Amino acid sequence: MHQPPPASSCSSSGSCERARVGVRVSALAPAAAPCPAPRRLPSPRQLEPPSRGTSTLIRAGLGPWCSPTGSPAPLSCETGCGEGSWILVCRLLVPTQVSLLSMEEDIDTRKINNSFLRDHSYATEADIISTVEFNHTGELLATGDKGGRVVIFQREQESKNQVHRRGEYNVYSTFQSHEPEFDYLKSLEIEEKINKIRWLPQQNAAYFLLSTNDKTVKLWKVSERDKRPEGYNLKDEEGRLRDPATITTLRVPVLRPMDLMVEATPRRVFANAHTYHINSISVNSDYETYMSADDLRINLWNFEITNQSFNIVDIKPANMEELTEVITAAEFHPHHCNTFVYSSSKGTIRLCDMRASALCDRHTKFFEEPEDPSNRSFFSEIISSISDVKFSHSGRYIMTRDYLTVKVWDLNMENRPIETYQVHDYLRSKLCSLYENDCIFDKFECVWNGSDSVIMTGSYNNFFRMFDRNTKRDVTLEASRENSKPRAILKPRKVCVGGKRRKDEISVDSLDFSKKILHTAWHPSENIIAVAATNNLYIFQDKVN
Repeated sequence: MHQPPPASSCSSSGSCERARVGVRVSALAPAAAPCPAPRRLPSPRQLEPPSRGTSTLIRAGLGPWCSPTGSPAPLSCETGCGEGSWILVCRLLVPTQVSLLSMEEDIDTRKINNSFLRDHSYATEADIISTVEFNHTGELLATGDKGGRVVIFQREQESKNQVHRRGEYNVYSTFQSHEPEFDYLKSLEIEEKINKIRWLPQQNAAYFLLSTNDKTVKLWKVSERDKRPEGYNLKDEEGRLRDPATITTLRVPVLRPMDLMVEATPRRVFANAHTYHINSISVNSDYETYMSADDLRINLWNFEITNQSFNIVDIKPANMEELTEVITAAEFHPHHCNTFVYSSSKGTIRLCDMRASALCDRHTKFFEEPEDPSNRSFFSEIISSISDVKFSHSGRYIMTRDYLTVKVWDLNMENRPIETYQVHDYLRSKLCSLYENDCIFDKFECVWNGSDSVIMTGSYNNFFRMFDRNTKRDVTLEASRENSKPRAILKPRKVCVGGKRRKDEISVDSLDFSKKILHTAWHPSENIIAVAATNNLYIFQDKVN
């Protein structure tokens, strides 16, 4: 059983990253040519701050995309990868730091959100979105930002009078999940940035979600209240205690209707179990446990126990100078509660079975693609680092994202992926400049659609890519403020690598690397996607009719 760990041999929060980079750079440096000096891996939190006066926008567009049987319809060229297949329906603003102060002054949270945000256009670095997640039904969409806030959007019910607004998402609740802290033992600041959000399946009228920053995981309950008790015997209407000598009659308290209030309350706080920064949390299929992963360890928690956790993976070497890789992502199998995977900075994936051993340092399966020696370069290990790993909904496949590609692995074949998709291969010639501006260390996420037939991931210039696994077609779309008109149709974008550039193409030299799609989410049963672009959130639907 894991107790709060002692002080690490790392002198700061970035020591393990520096050790890793030092090893990797020295191993990759060519003998004949000078190489850049070893550099610290930047944290994903080191994003470009938004320009002054940039508004925080949400583009919301929704609609059904299911087959007659109720299962998600496969993405085809006509409905998913063709021109004019995704549309924009409406536009809102995400609550900013200033708007939280205004919302506290009004009981009806949703009313103040909708009215205040229409005119509020100021955004700060704290408003940069750091995670996006649909719940299991797709009725709620949660976002976390660098300011430690969680904003939940709810899908509105369909209206017969306004068919074009069916399924529109509006602000449901906003609360401060984490606050900045200071570790006095290590003299380190702990940022409030939300690294991950994971929903629990709904069991009653309330909703539950996990949110985490670098060190602490919290379980939140989000519930509605539209009645309040009145008629207390020992309290007056203002809540003050009454003199018992003045009480001459016995009253029965009653519930009176009130304006709807959405409350978010922390039910559990899981702290003091990670020496390094938490990069992943994953809810187990038994819904009794979850795991949290940092750079070197993975811990297993029970939802009812906050002061103890089981350490199931520990790759920290006895001598930190021998550190060669770190854990980058981890996830439970969607159906088998004993199975999980975790990826590493060396581009490998390990499948572990908790039935075999309590400590899963010895993996059950090891997935790695042999490297082509002809393509090896100084940047090979850096760009092969896996930034995200996801099980398919069926549990048969694993999807991984490295810097340039998305790969799909079959659990029954460990020696190579069954599918490889080039996300932005045109950047291969610009790796040197991407290394200099730290973009090469960006951590992109990837998601499946509801039927596991389509893959989506992000790129630069606010581009995001979709790959149809059945037809092998792909499309590049742009989440742009210029395309913010309601029901605007997204047109496919193309990047020109060299030669003569066509009218509808953009040159690779014109790409804006400060605009990047790192976080995406796909509705679990319909073709509705959420795309986070710095401090903007876009929600698109497939154009059915």
